[in-house]
Amino acid sequence: MSKDNVNLSRRTILMATAAAVPLVTAPIYKAKADGLEGTDLQRYQPVFFTAPEWQFLLAACDRLIPAEGRGPGALETNVPVFIDQQLKNGLGDDVYMQGPHQADAPATMGFQQTHSPQQMYRIGIKLAQQASVAAHGKQFQQLSAADKDALLTRLQKNDIDFAALGDPSLKASQFFGQMLGDAKNGYLADPAYGGNKDMKAWVAIGFPGARAAFTEWVDTHNVKYPLGPVSLSGKRA
Repeated sequence: MSKDNVNLSRRTILMATAAAVPLVTAPIYKAKADGLEGTDLQRYQPVFFTAPEWQFLLAACDRLIPAEGRGPGALETNVPVFIDQQLKNGLGDDVYMQGPHQADAPATMGFQQTHSPQQMYRIGIKLAQQASVAAHGKQFQQLSAADKDALLTRLQKNDIDFAALGDPSLKASQFFGQMLGDAKNGYLADPAYGGNKDMKAWVAIGFPGARAAFTEWVDTHNVKYPLGPVSLSGKRA
């Protein structure tokens, strides 16, 4: 398979599954990132993540939604900003956390984790970095792209034993699932929430955004919609 086909396949799968992120990995977000629509990622100062955690998140998001392919990557669309703002402003605050938690419950049963999203990131990043240093002698953000992908795959498949690294109650796949779900949300959400900078992801998939009416197009068939997306704030791409 050619490199172009690999990249297209990866992005196609991302787009096809983004609308079906299970609630177990993505509690409903509600906090808008006021004043951060279109912010410069290089100048952004995280409000939830520590500086070392931020470096991990940047590197992870860059591999979860890479810039290669037919659409923009996570860093081009400020996905890390979205995640940082959501965690700071109460992502998961409305989720019942008292238990009992049924880990094998279907996604339709809602959030079943024993950790809040904030706890999953704090613990998950710490343990993932331990696993990276143990396997490669380097922190995650210092690895090659191939080694980053391999470590993320190990997280996804629970090939990294978080219990052996110090936390028996959080699985590597749970942390990976939370991070991937949040990355998808940040990639495709309205820019008001800090991600999807300049509506680049919407442009890539042909999504019209928050246009108020489409009445003039109701009876038009087999014609590509020619207008670009509009954000909730009224900006046009």
